[in-house]
Amino acid sequence: MTAFMGSAINIALPVIGKEFNSNAVLLGWLATAYLLTAAVLLVPVGKLSDIYGRVKFLRFGIIIFSAGSFLCGLSSSDTMLLIFRLIQGTGSAMIFTTSTAILVSVFPANERGRVIGINTTAVYVGLSSGPFLGGMISHYFGWRFIFYITFILGIIIVSLIFIKLKAEWSEGEDERFDFSGSIIYIFSLTLVMLGLTFLPSVSGIILLAAGIVVFYVFIKVEEKKTSPVFDVNVFMSSRTFMFSNLAALLNYSATFALGFLLSIYLQNVKGLSPQYAGFVLVSQPLMMAIFSPLAGKISDRIEPQIVSSFGMGILTIGLIIFIFISPGFELVWIILNLAFLGFGFALFSSPNANAIMSSVDKKYYGVASSTLASMRMVGQMLSMGIVIVIFSIIIGKAEISFSNQADFLNSTRLAFIIFSALSFIGIFASLSRGKIHNH
Repeated sequence: MTAFMGSAINIALPVIGKEFNSNAVLLGWLATAYLLTAAVLLVPVGKLSDIYGRVKFLRFGIIIFSAGSFLCGLSSSDTMLLIFRLIQGTGSAMIFTTSTAILVSVFPANERGRVIGINTTAVYVGLSSGPFLGGMISHYFGWRFIFYITFILGIIIVSLIFIKLKAEWSEGEDERFDFSGSIIYIFSLTLVMLGLTFLPSVSGIILLAAGIVVFYVFIKVEEKKTSPVFDVNVFMSSRTFMFSNLAALLNYSATFALGFLLSIYLQNVKGLSPQYAGFVLVSQPLMMAIFSPLAGKISDRIEPQIVSSFGMGILTIGLIIFIFISPGFELVWIILNLAFLGFGFALFSSPNANAIMSSVDKKYYGVASSTLASMRMVGQMLSMGIVIVIFSIIIGKAEISFSNQADFLNSTRLAFIIFSALSFIGIFASLSRGKIHNH
């Protein structure tokens, strides 16, 4: 449900922008606001779910996310839509942080990669159906129905959880919730995220610097606590945990804005309808869905260090190819390259998640799951932040149209140069994680 929402809204953004006369920067914020809220809440919510119960938080998360979706559909302005996207982000934080932790709590270590692979497939089925169904819904019924359908899905899912999921997992119930640490963490990450999106302005630099200082204070405060919201020692003492999370951060920073950029490119440069743009974009998540269970299963036997690093290498090549995007770029090559990127992503994602969840004690599953989700969200936010900065410098506050097509393409090429470099660095982070299997 959450993955479907993310990819379906990408394909609808150009249509939403035309209805509300939104500029390129505000359009980027409609995608970014959701990520910002989810990112800053993940770690505190992960700790709360470890203490009070993961199923409980999953249930509440789906209810909040569904309510936010319904309100998004009722929006009469881009500002209103932006506010309701924040509610969606709050619900998604509760979903992201509990789902993987619940699965890892249930299945033994030797099946963990396979199970995470199946879970990842569910995410990618949502991602792959998003552009296709989102394009169809947007074309025939209007973009608001993307939100209404998500709301209906949410009601069905939460009903199934009440009926089917009776057990509860809360291995950290003996710990107290670190309220002050959570506030400092949320404040620091909010400053960093806002700073990234306001760059290269002076206010952006000040916010980013302030966020880094506050995050340093957070680390120092957490080191002295007996029940910290985020156990710094767990992060620093495990090489696998630290480098796997760094690899995830670089991976999502390099790949997330791909869908956003190509959605605009296909509709505003190639002149495709949202429906046909969705057909083109579906090839990437479809490959992810097909190969993720296999990649997860392989990582139960072969080191994630090897499988994930190979995946990062494939992603780097695919991103380099998109540096040469132009008005004459053949659609068949775009589809093939997206499929190639999807294969690389499948090889990276499940094995990397397996490595992270296998490197911590079970009482930290919620925090480990939320840390991985935080890396994903911060990476996605950074990816969108890079695009927003480039748009601000090259396009300004103008709407993206045929008249400034050259500026948009120059922005897109520059973004892919940066993303290729980040992905290349990610290969070395992935290789540095060490082994998790005892042979």
